[in-house]
Amino acid sequence: MIHSMTGYGSARHAEDGVCHELEIRSVNNRYLKLSVKLPERMQFAEADIDRLLRKRLGRGSVTVTLRTRGEALGAAPLDLAALQQYVDVLSRVQLPAGVQPVVDLAAVAALPGVSEPADLDDRQRDAALAWLIDLINKALDSLVAMRREEGRTLREDLLSCCQMIRTKLGAISERAPTVIDEYRDRLRTRVGNLMQSGGFELEADALAREVALYAERCDISEEINRLGSHLDQFLELCDRGEQVGRTMDFLAQEMLREANTIGSKSNDAAIARNVVEIKGLIDRLKEQVQNVE
Repeated sequence: MIHSMTGYGSARHAEDGVCHELEIRSVNNRYLKLSVKLPERMQFAEADIDRLLRKRLGRGSVTVTLRTRGEALGAAPLDLAALQQYVDVLSRVQLPAGVQPVVDLAAVAALPGVSEPADLDDRQRDAALAWLIDLINKALDSLVAMRREEGRTLREDLLSCCQMIRTKLGAISERAPTVIDEYRDRLRTRVGNLMQSGGFELEADALAREVALYAERCDISEEINRLGSHLDQFLELCDRGEQVGRTMDFLAQEMLREANTIGSKSNDAAIARNVVEIKGLIDRLKEQVQNVE
């Protein structure tokens, strides 16, 4: 079963007065693009998270965000010298007469270089990595389940489009032979009128040669067969569990190419109308497969 690239998953972990909330969001992308946003003291785990995500996800733009609330791990130390430098610089700013400068120390303390979070020791890192990996797995389970459900909806729509394309293609296949017969009848009538009014005769096989040339130029049997074959392969991909989005996109482009060729070679209004409808359905396929993993 195909999977969508759109999904969301979350998980939460709380201990010692600290609540950690992790979110994973995924949208469509041609490749797998990962963005991991962690608090500074947890950034040591980014490589482990990256490997875990790549094991379970094949495509998509994936954003992982970890938020920590109720910090109980101790206040970050302040670099008093850096803080004083910021204050001195701000104090030298010239303001309009009568305006008194006010320095917000809390805002200054948040500036680069003033405060640094306390580093975790090895024991704290191992414990933090353990609950973080557990959060990632739980959030990934939710994300994958949502992508699977979205994929089921995508599959139904893709199958519906393919069925409509096949119906239109069947109508074209039935119409194609009659195009040659109608051309031969029109040509015979026109030549007969010209011969009658002009008083000349045409070679016996000249009409047959002209019809044969026209039939060769307008032959769309190969294009019809190839388009039908692409549809069969596309339907097979809809039931595969592996990552098939790129292959589907390529097949949709090939189907559009065959439809364009049929439209340009057929020289028939009825076939042209069906081709236009087929191209519209293929465009719908192309739009939908952009979100298939």
